[in-house]
Amino acid sequence: MSTDAPAGLNTAEVAERLADGLTNTPPPPVTRTVGRIIYANVFTTVNMIMGSLLVLILIAGKPNDALFAGVIISNSVIGVVQEVRAKRTLDRLEVLNTPAVFVRRDSHSVEITAGEIVLDDVIEAKPGDQLPVDGVLITSSVLELDESLLTGEADSIKKSLGDEVLSGSFVVAGSSFFRATRIGADSYANALTEEARKFVLVNSELKAGISLILRWLTFIIPPVSIVLFWRLLDAEDTWQQALQGMVAAAVAMVPDGLVLLTSITFFVGILALARRKALAKELASVELLARVDVLCLDKTGTITTGNIAFGELVTFAETDDKVALGLGAMVSADPNPNATLAAIGTEFDSPKWRVTNVIPFNSARKWSAAEFDGHGWWVLGAPEMVTPDQHSEIVESHAKRGSRVIMVAHTTSAIGEELPADVEPRGLVVLEDEVRSDAAEIFRFLIEQGISLRVISGDNPDRCLNSLAGRCSKLINRYRWPYSVHGPDRDGQRPRDPRCLWPRVAPSEAFDDQRPSVSGPCRGHDR
Repeated sequence: MSTDAPAGLNTAEVAERLADGLTNTPPPPVTRTVGRIIYANVFTTVNMIMGSLLVLILIAGKPNDALFAGVIISNSVIGVVQEVRAKRTLDRLEVLNTPAVFVRRDSHSVEITAGEIVLDDVIEAKPGDQLPVDGVLITSSVLELDESLLTGEADSIKKSLGDEVLSGSFVVAGSSFFRATRIGADSYANALTEEARKFVLVNSELKAGISLILRWLTFIIPPVSIVLFWRLLDAEDTWQQALQGMVAAAVAMVPDGLVLLTSITFFVGILALARRKALAKELASVELLARVDVLCLDKTGTITTGNIAFGELVTFAETDDKVALGLGAMVSADPNPNATLAAIGTEFDSPKWRVTNVIPFNSARKWSAAEFDGHGWWVLGAPEMVTPDQHSEIVESHAKRGSRVIMVAHTTSAIGEELPADVEPRGLVVLEDEVRSDAAEIFRFLIEQGISLRVISGDNPDRCLNSLAGRCSKLINRYRWPYSVHGPDRDGQRPRDPRCLWPRVAPSEAFDDQRPSVSGPCRGHDR
């Protein structure tokens, strides 16, 4: 850290905030307690009916006829086991993993736990750190942050003086200080965690139908049972036998087998989902999968792998072969290639040139270079940093498609901290988001099942369209993807076309009706 580090809070200011409870205390779990889970699964309508009949059969002194009580135990155990498993998984769900941080207090750096941070604390951020709270940068140093854990987008984001930073982000490059503005339950990462943990009762049509039948039976069974009991008193020798016969008839009227079979079916489905690393919060979640007609999904990491792949090589004056040799040499010159070099390395083999000098990539200059014996210097980096104002139209055309463009340049002059004036552009490497190999097959299956697809992405519209319309549609063949970008009209009305692609959407904005959208023909339900 630089010597002009801010002083931070003093001891008195920290004590004042501690007294006011302005600490970074994590929010309490919002999942249901074990007691509430047991209560919800034991005191159900069917269990109350069967439990009442169990009491009557025991009063009659016929415990051997109480086997129907197994339905009560089975239903309760299945429901409790599933929901407790889900609760434990959700309680372990954490976006933040920052056991210790350095803060500025009384003009000194002090190591504390994340839970000891107070509002307005000045926190150090350096490469590899995960930001524990939300804040604002207060020094001029530039930070590069990886917000993929929050947004799903793999590109690093640059932050400078006055910019807001979000908890859960990782520092990729740079060092700086930021002031804590939202802590504890108010921080972005904790708010996301709380939303993921939240329990919402599933609206199950199957369970609702069974519950309706059971509610009607609670009104029908008592009067029918009373009449039957009085009739049996005349036919049986003792009242115990009459009560036994009445309970047997009442048990036959309750669809307990249907309830148990439904619970078992749901549980088997949940076990199948668990084997595929999917979490169901309650039993009826399985039923919802069969009733889906609109599926919302993310782009990065869902449709795409989150990795970048080689797209094409666009050369200028040189032949493809010579530029390809230079690219292959650049990849082999770096013992620890980054994602860009790794993608290029899948396409070009090393020419076995002897490396005489290497300048590694730096996020500030945005280029790397390597010198090879008898082949001069080859440079790889951002077009605007390597050769400004050259071939800008070609670069812009690829960028508009959402592709990532890397300039390949060559020079025979020595390279230091700055590129020489005679560096000559030789070509462009076009990189694309890598689409999952089974994406087209999955999309085709979903569309044939009558499911409408809605893609929600934090990426820009051009990159979304490039990944979907430009690549997936070629795989899906006859199924077309969205093609135009627009938002609500001047009267504030929604576009009339079904919206299939939602770009530039933050997780908290996923269901905001006023977001811009990309829309066009989408196959599937129009509901």
